[in-house]
Amino acid sequence: MKRFLALNLALVAGAVFAQQSPVGLWRSIDDKTGEAKAEIRIVDNGGALSGRIEKRLLKDAKPDDVCKECKDERKGKPIIGLEIIRGAKKAASEDVWTGGKILDPENGKEYTAKLTPVDGGQKLQVRGYIGPFYRTQVWVRVN
Repeated sequence: MKRFLALNLALVAGAVFAQQSPVGLWRSIDDKTGEAKAEIRIVDNGGALSGRIEKRLLKDAKPDDVCKECKDERKGKPIIGLEIIRGAKKAASEDVWTGGKILDPENGKEYTAKLTPVDGGQKLQVRGYIGPFYRTQVWVRVN
């Protein structure tokens, strides 16, 4: 019985820890309109995060839309499946992932990224920087 209880506690602790990570499926919410824009799947690739658009939620989104404004190898690639987060790594002292890049496919600009789980991992503060200027969105975990 004690073993069973210990195993259950370990599993629950692991699930809670996983929720404190950006890894998972997120619904991006536009910081200006409050409208849901897309669902992004973030995965851990050997300690560096990457994120791809899995689903677009905007009313006027077309399934065959491509990234017209991208300036690198993503130019002309379909928005669905497009990698928009690259290379963010966990900071040593806190639950923050930094050092990577995040792409805004609407304007083709790439920003330095900072990802911070909040509200027990149910929301993700996504901040993109260019120099001293930044923009922040709060994404919601999709269960």
